[in-house]
Amino acid sequence: MNNKIFAKSVQVISSDGQNLGVMPTSQALQMAMDMDMDLVEINANGATPIAKIMDYGKFKYEQKKRASEARKKQKSIEMKEVWVKPFIEENDLNIKMKKALEFLAEGNKVKISVMTKGNKKVLARGKDAVPELFARILEIIGDNGNLESKSKPDERTKSIIVAPVK
Repeated sequence: MNNKIFAKSVQVISSDGQNLGVMPTSQALQMAMDMDMDLVEINANGATPIAKIMDYGKFKYEQKKRASEARKKQKSIEMKEVWVKPFIEENDLNIKMKKALEFLAEGNKVKISVMTKGNKKVLARGKDAVPELFARILEIIGDNGNLESKSKPDERTKSIIVAPVK
């Protein structure tokens, strides 16, 4: 910017976007000072660097303002968690899934976790109760969410992550 441009000549672009052609850096700098603006190097690559005459302070302010607006419009997706037991009763499961459906409706991901410990690790009727429970949960959620990932089978806490439908 301004006196920190070390090239001998630059291709100058005016503040309104017109190409003024290649000229010595000192002449371009004087032209910018006459307009009460700054000479900013846009592209240093190539045979002749490209410099633009602009109000650099105003440019930085507008850039900061645009970034702030983009952050305001950005929606962050949170991960909500619902804990269930492997041998949960049907009514209790419906209440937990009602809450999970509310989270999905708000646009958040839901992690449904089942902690297996002690006697709860015992297989129900010869098969593991947790996959059956997850199948029931996904059936209740239905079209309101998509299964995103499952935990590994050897983990103590088994979980699934359900993402909202877009």
